[in-house]
Amino acid sequence: MRLKIVHETAYRFDPPATGAIQTLRLTPRGHDGQFVVNWRIEVDHDCRLDPATDPFGNVVHSFTTEGRLDGLVITALGDVETHDMAGMVRGQTERFPVGVFLRVTPSTTPDADIRAFADEIAASAPADRLSRLHALMGSLHERILPGGDGKDDSAKATFASGRGDARAVSHVMIAAARHLGIPARFASGYLFRPDTETPATAEHGWAEAHVDGVGWIGFDAAMNLCPTDTHVRLAIGLDAIGAAPVRGTAYGDGVRSPAISISVSEARASKR
Repeated sequence: MRLKIVHETAYRFDPPATGAIQTLRLTPRGHDGQFVVNWRIEVDHDCRLDPATDPFGNVVHSFTTEGRLDGLVITALGDVETHDMAGMVRGQTERFPVGVFLRVTPSTTPDADIRAFADEIAASAPADRLSRLHALMGSLHERILPGGDGKDDSAKATFASGRGDARAVSHVMIAAARHLGIPARFASGYLFRPDTETPATAEHGWAEAHVDGVGWIGFDAAMNLCPTDTHVRLAIGLDAIGAAPVRGTAYGDGVRSPAISISVSEARASKR
């Protein structure tokens, strides 16, 4: 499937800011299930995008702007060819040993309730790691309903409230998997929803877990499926913060949270 993506992050500052520093993980990498046909990042102010690669292998761009800023718009757009790999991530260099992804973060720390939930799943599911992960995903899909106020997407807060977005439920999935000794991480990205006319308004995210003999496999508990050709993988991290597409700061008293607009549609390959 060929997907066209437009991801716009728009800041408005009132009163104006005096400058901004931004770090962007807005460039998808290719692997066996994903080929980046074309991609670019645009900023509506003069700046230099400095490219780099972070320790996880994500493509990172950073920039600094100085002077009066009434607003700032960052747009990433391009076409990506996707193939259904049943969630498996192959053909991409892994920089860290899998044990690194057992490390907990504030967003993925399991409390007693999450540990008990994970132990219950492990006791009732078949002993192999893949079956336990599918059981975790299915149970969390039923238990965590869409919604929530979005103020705290940590695993503990999400599990306690029973509500959360894709990012939040992925944190619970990661926390539970790590408690069972399964390396897990967060993947940010995009989701194509051909069954709805309403475009996405925020980035998607899911968990990835390591299965011995198979490798890394994605588990989208919000959708209750392993990522397919409707998913575009953007960046990875220990949690959603580490894989966030846009992070940064602006200087001034009128700094507000950005408005995010994302469009994912099916594109047609150009004729030759």
